[in-house]
Amino acid sequence: MEKKIAIISDIHGNQSALKAVFDDISQEGKIDHIYCLGDLVGIGYETNEVLELLFSRDDISFVLGNHDEAILDIIAGREPYSKKKEREHHEWIASHLDRKFLPFLLAIPTTIDAVYNEKKLLFSHYHLDEHGDFLSVDYEPTIEKLDFLYRDSSADIVCFGHHHVIHHFKTKKRLYLNPCSLGCYPKPLASYTILTIGERGEIGVTFKEAPYDNKEFLLGYNRQNVPDSEYILKMFHGNQHLQYL
Repeated sequence: MEKKIAIISDIHGNQSALKAVFDDISQEGKIDHIYCLGDLVGIGYETNEVLELLFSRDDISFVLGNHDEAILDIIAGREPYSKKKEREHHEWIASHLDRKFLPFLLAIPTTIDAVYNEKKLLFSHYHLDEHGDFLSVDYEPTIEKLDFLYRDSSADIVCFGHHHVIHHFKTKKRLYLNPCSLGCYPKPLASYTILTIGERGEIGVTFKEAPYDNKEFLLGYNRQNVPDSEYILKMFHGNQHLQYL
């Protein structure tokens, strides 16, 4: 039987974008499972609203993102990777996180393996080094680089996020997918991917964009006094808020 899964990533505390994707997924018919590739929170400020939506469902598996990890480190009193303004932003997010979500967040692994119709899938927020730490973003990925990074993996399909652009690389060894960022985009569109795997292992990939009204979300950065909001609105949302001022 054909299997169909939805892949979401980099929600970044954007509740209205997440709702739009869930609504869109519901129109897809039967979805066997949803995989979330990390960065549930951070950048966006709707931390608790997003976590409430995500953890209220029983059809999602998660991997931990770098922003999630940094905020958990701050709460635990460990030194996060973030510095200066990003550190200040993470501390603000951590201070507003409802502690009831901590057990869910702390249980999230760094990677997940799955098998559908004999195709092996690997899910991760981003590429990891030999110590299990996230590598720096490669802004010029190639099939050669990706095959080298995953040279010891038996996965047929590797799914990751972190870099907020679509990746769709097919090599002789495997398929690499990045669904793009759900919550950070210079247009009022929320991105995700539908992956289908047929009975004989045939693979179909559909990149989706769910439109949504992001006005209140964008204007909320200033209402909430989110640290570094000017930079965030410019770099991660393309200054869309300016049309509403």
